[in-house]
Amino acid sequence: MSTLRIRQRKSAIGEKAAAKGTLSALGLGRPGAEAAHADSATVRGMIRRVAHLVEVTESAAGRKAEETR
Repeated sequence: MSTLRIRQRKSAIGEKAAAKGTLSALGLGRPGAEAAHADSATVRGMIRRVAHLVEVTESAAGRKAEETR
């Protein structure tokens, strides 16, 4: 099972309430905040809603995906 590490890179100031709510549901609140979630369709959909505000790194079994290639 892979894990997604999500980092907020931009502020939510000026964004719609739905985008702010999605960030909050992901456990993010300010730029630089990080959260880890199990990879699922639900989380992927939430990330898609706020893709312009976050960056995502996929980790497989504790190792970064880039290291496994």
